[in-house]
Amino acid sequence: MSNSFLHRILATDNGSAALALRIPVGIIFAAHGAQKLFGWFGGYGLEGTGQFFGSVGLNPGYLMALLAGAAEFFGGLALILGLLVRPAAAALAFAMLIAIFAVHIGNGFFMDKGGYEYALALFAASLSLLFSGGGRLSVDRTLTGER
Repeated sequence: MSNSFLHRILATDNGSAALALRIPVGIIFAAHGAQKLFGWFGGYGLEGTGQFFGSVGLNPGYLMALLAGAAEFFGGLALILGLLVRPAAAALAFAMLIAIFAVHIGNGFFMDKGGYEYALALFAASLSLLFSGGGRLSVDRTLTGER
């Protein structure tokens, strides 16, 4: 992998505003991923989540639960740390698009009816971080050596 490619992946805006988005969104994603992967925080773990995913047409359910859970858990941790923010945000945005169109779109907009409102907000936050990077207060910024 060339230095130029790695530099583009780690590149980030110089501001510190991304931190205000990275930390809470990272915590939300990591917690949701932990529900899917480990059954923490009242989640159903891979087995239960896999069954649900299969029931809504995301087959094979277990594999899809593993992929979604891993993207959310490890992507959330990456956002919190500010490490590989752009690739993590891309994976998270993609996961939210799948959640919107495979699970929530048929329930309308509002979250209280199982709609896509919440997934859309997380998609937008992920997309913002994909465009901006981790910001001044990120591991990515430290690794690029930029000032």
